[in-house]
Amino acid sequence: MARITVRVEPRHADNTPCYHALKPSGRPCDPRSGCPGRTQFAAVCSEHGDVGDPHHVKVLAEPAAVAHRQEHRAALAA
Repeated sequence: MARITVRVEPRHADNTPCYHALKPSGRPCDPRSGCPGRTQFAAVCSEHGDVGDPHHVKVLAEPAAVAHRQEHRAALAA
């Protein structure tokens, strides 16, 4: 059985993942990187994809990730 991971992922405005080096404001450290900046966070499951709605603050996306992770644990225990 493959390992299932649930994480909170930073995203650009067009919903693509943002893995660039960023300042605390969400703007890129290197303006020449072509990164438009981070605008939202989404909970992502390796098996189900996006979970819940994206949020503008990471701390608001974390409960969806925790709840989904608990669903997987409950399914394994059953």
